[in-house]
Amino acid sequence: MCGITGILRLGGDLAVDERIVTAMRDTLTHRGPDDQGTWCDLDAGVALAHRRLSIVDLSPSGRNPMSEEDGRYWIVYNGEIYNHAALRAGLEARGHVYRSNTDTETILHLYEEEGPRCVERLQGMFALAIWDRRERTLFLARDRLGIKPLYLARAGGGLLFGSEIKALLAHPALGRELDEDAFRDYLTFVATPAPRTMFRGIEKLAPAERVLVRADGRMDRERWWHPAAGGAALRDELATLSDDAAAERLLALVRAAVGKRMMADVPFGVFLSGGIDSSTNVALMSELMDEPVRTFSVGFGGHALDELEHARRTAHHFGTDHHEVDLAAGDLEAFLPEMVVHQDEPIADWVCVPLYYVSKLAKSTGTTVVQVGEGADELLHGYKHYHAAARLHRRLWGPMQRMPAPLRGAVAASAIRAAAISGRGRNTAHFLEQAAAGHVAFWGGAIAFAGSLKREVLAGAPPDRSYDVVQRLWDEASDGLGDAGLLQRMTYLELRQRLAELLLMRVDKMTMATSVEARVPFLDHELVEFAYALPDRMKVRDGVGKWLLRHAVRDLLPPETIARPKMGFSAPVADWFRGDLGRRAQSEIRASSLRDRGLLDYGRIDRLWDEHRTGRSDWSFQLWNIYNVSLWHDEWIGRP
Repeated sequence: MCGITGILRLGGDLAVDERIVTAMRDTLTHRGPDDQGTWCDLDAGVALAHRRLSIVDLSPSGRNPMSEEDGRYWIVYNGEIYNHAALRAGLEARGHVYRSNTDTETILHLYEEEGPRCVERLQGMFALAIWDRRERTLFLARDRLGIKPLYLARAGGGLLFGSEIKALLAHPALGRELDEDAFRDYLTFVATPAPRTMFRGIEKLAPAERVLVRADGRMDRERWWHPAAGGAALRDELATLSDDAAAERLLALVRAAVGKRMMADVPFGVFLSGGIDSSTNVALMSELMDEPVRTFSVGFGGHALDELEHARRTAHHFGTDHHEVDLAAGDLEAFLPEMVVHQDEPIADWVCVPLYYVSKLAKSTGTTVVQVGEGADELLHGYKHYHAAARLHRRLWGPMQRMPAPLRGAVAASAIRAAAISGRGRNTAHFLEQAAAGHVAFWGGAIAFAGSLKREVLAGAPPDRSYDVVQRLWDEASDGLGDAGLLQRMTYLELRQRLAELLLMRVDKMTMATSVEARVPFLDHELVEFAYALPDRMKVRDGVGKWLLRHAVRDLLPPETIARPKMGFSAPVADWFRGDLGRRAQSEIRASSLRDRGLLDYGRIDRLWDEHRTGRSDWSFQLWNIYNVSLWHDEWIGRP
């Protein structure tokens, strides 16, 4: 895993030199402490740079930027391609000459043959840039699920790109300004939807997006993969399978995905919560290893959200080499300044904190690669709130549409008032408000401010356009499939927004902050296509989510692990916000430079604090959202 960055002049006066691109590169040292490189063609106005975390082929022959044998193509690349050895055999048979054992070189040779379509052959996670010296084109691409990030910005008559925003900001041509539209989206989705970022003028590639930048500055952008890639044929085939046959297929795909991600020339392990996803990772890795699996877990001093006992049982069952770290509120406070720097743009999920500390624990043992469980709940509907949202939609959305518009509005208004008085029922009130407007009612699994609550905290803002993100993704869900069912549309929305821009970015930013690479077996694209095409009855049955996975691992895991309800990786911030941490957070929110912009109603935010402290409502998720963006604004925008 690595950090990449670069500069391309496009007919303007954008500064392109080795000193600047080296400064950009070295903002990414944490992503690649083992090696570095730069390559510049000043006549062409292009510079590429790379920081390397050595994982496959640890020798200097793996250094980036890298070219193929005749020097036409130059690449900088961040990721792992798990089928590179199989691809290499075919490329060598067709006459391509290798100088290393890296997957980087395979991408280069594949690009020689297939151009931008080469990414369709790659299995893995990646963000990459390839410069064609002859055609003077720059190719940029992000992997199917968005596991690895890639940012770009036009500035000074040219283009900047990089693995993190801080690399782009190191170029003197790029300023720092808040994108207020992105800010309003962030309040809702807890992370900014692609292509925007919180910095005006800086964009991010969406998952499965590729861009070809031509010499005249034109940018050809397209989405190159859809989770429904298997089409109606795969959906119809899976609908005919018995439960046992489907479970066998699923387990084979998961086993293969875990095995592929054990490709490394350095020590690797697993982040273990003791839930079904991480325990499955441990079980399958144990099958493939002659030594104990290294496992890493985080706890919170015996709090109700502490999963250490569950993790210990799994570790004991499989005889792992187990390691733990225990956190308190003071650990969160100590990490906040560093967290804001590593996030680049706010990612309002407090799981960033335990993720950082457990990654640091792994690195302290000499472990460089870890497998994580992200993706299984989104693909197989493991969260209870998914089931609740689906039930609401099936029971209420249709009847709401058949009501006269005034009656729909009255029903929604009544639900909003009841939720405001009681402090409960906010999700149902939001659903009814959206259904009354004829909107998609499920916006995602992590929505902080929406509807009436968002209108209350925003101070004199223009009309909220965040719903446009939901509608666009809801409509995209049927691409390539003809029609998508409710659970498929919910899954697509989650894959493209919450999973890619929140969950995977918290994993990427926090693990890379400690120079650890995280791999995500449940997001192997063949597994994703299979799960996306499964009939609903194999995802949720009798109110139990991830039903097929539970059935598939019934001979692999202890029964109590399989039967354990979904808990979710979290931290006890709701409780900590009722003590000293909450007082500090409220004070820093009110003193933040963000307040000078007049975007938020701070009186309403103070009332949220009051309601949270008294226990009338749990506003911790919303307050963390405001706290995170306030700290970010002070660090990245407000500071001279």
